[in-house]
Amino acid sequence: MNKLYLFAFCLIFQFSCSAPPLSGEGQRITYEKVVLVSEAKPKNVILLIGDGMGLTHVTAGSIVKKTPLALENFRHIGLVKTYSTKLITDSAAGATAMATGKKTYNGAISMDIHQEKLKTILEYAEDNNWLTGVVTTSTVTHATPACFYGHQPTRSNVNRALAAEFLTKDIEVLMGGGWNYFKDGPDGRDLIEEAVAKGYFVTDTIVEGDQYLPERMICLISPMLPPRLAERGDFLPLATKKSIDILSHNNSSFFLVGESAQIDWGGHENKSDYIVEEMLDFDRSIQIALDFAKKDGNTLVVVTADHETGGYSINQGDLKDGSIETGFTTDYHTASMVPVFAYGPGAESFAGIMDNTEIFYKLKYLMNL
Repeated sequence: MNKLYLFAFCLIFQFSCSAPPLSGEGQRITYEKVVLVSEAKPKNVILLIGDGMGLTHVTAGSIVKKTPLALENFRHIGLVKTYSTKLITDSAAGATAMATGKKTYNGAISMDIHQEKLKTILEYAEDNNWLTGVVTTSTVTHATPACFYGHQPTRSNVNRALAAEFLTKDIEVLMGGGWNYFKDGPDGRDLIEEAVAKGYFVTDTIVEGDQYLPERMICLISPMLPPRLAERGDFLPLATKKSIDILSHNNSSFFLVGESAQIDWGGHENKSDYIVEEMLDFDRSIQIALDFAKKDGNTLVVVTADHETGGYSINQGDLKDGSIETGFTTDYHTASMVPVFAYGPGAESFAGIMDNTEIFYKLKYLMNL
């Protein structure tokens, strides 16, 4: 066996599905995990999540763009199983699996099936003095980003609770939508004022070329959910770059989670143009992360999804003019495996077919947490 590899046995980690199985769902009681990981250890990790991004979403972006996607520079590629305690996961359970290494019920924000808190990869990073950041094109309190710092038994009606929970952490960067949830926090609290008092530079805009690098930054670009690309502009690429600049400027190790949330929304609405515009926006952000990783030489970039949305298919099209004719089987999520792409030290660990919980264990091992 190549000495660059070793088998790290997360021996016999279990999750119990003792909660009542939902309709048509059998119980999975225990299973073993054998996680193939590299000996290479990255100094920094950038985890980018295309919410709802399946293989067809990537393919559509590639055809419409007509030139190679940034994703096509990745050489270590795998497939991820996404089921929760149900065959069809939601974003909360899917993100919880990646953030904590545990399966849970749909709607849980980093809580197990007994509604006990699960420690996240970001919290492990914070405990080990890594700088951390979260970026999203949704609200910062939406299911996927929230699962990396929050703990709630349900994803519903907890935006203000999650905003308050964020301020109990030591996360350096937070960017996305949701100003109102901070300004009008739980019990009448003004969490914007509290954040400023805690040392955050708080803003509602991000500007290309801005050289100011605060030690801590919160950027909330919309009162609640951010708008589509035409209105929000290059927020995700700019936020990705700004976050990397802030987290890397003092040469500390950092862990950044970025989410392209609205790929999922295009799938739910069965709008192919929406999916494609979000895929291409996501790809620009991936390119920024990849450029940094290539220059830095010590950064692992992992790109994946929490689930596939829409049962999206390409039925006709033309490579020359970048046109596609598409179809959908559902306006919800599917059980299809999703891709994972990796670049940098430890990227070999993400080749092959894996469970979404393995994302956590691979990262935790590679980050020496």
